[in-house]
Amino acid sequence: MQTTQLSYLPILMQFILAVGFVVGTVLISGLLGPKRNSQIKDENFECGIESVGNARIPFSVKYFLVAILFVLFDVEVIFLYPWAINFKELGIEGMVKMVIFMMLLLVGFFYIIKKKALEWE
Repeated sequence: MQTTQLSYLPILMQFILAVGFVVGTVLISGLLGPKRNSQIKDENFECGIESVGNARIPFSVKYFLVAILFVLFDVEVIFLYPWAINFKELGIEGMVKMVIFMMLLLVGFFYIIKKKALEWE
């Protein structure tokens, strides 16, 4: 079967329809929605607790570092699932590639431990 540019037309139409629906919904709700402003309505609201002080308090870099490292290693674990599902089909070549992948993860993990990135002061 040969693919032509016409075979991509349904995908293009669906994309245009989806984007058009989102843009149209946002525009129409902005035009037709109520526009009542007041001092109480414009205040910050967080879980029913009154805001006290400046919201621009700096966070420790350690907080962001732990968050980024969690996301990094959490996403890497996602790559283990397809490997486990296709373990028999991949054979020894797949095993070698996964061992290399896991070694690189372990090198990164031990580097993080050595640099004491996960230790709080």
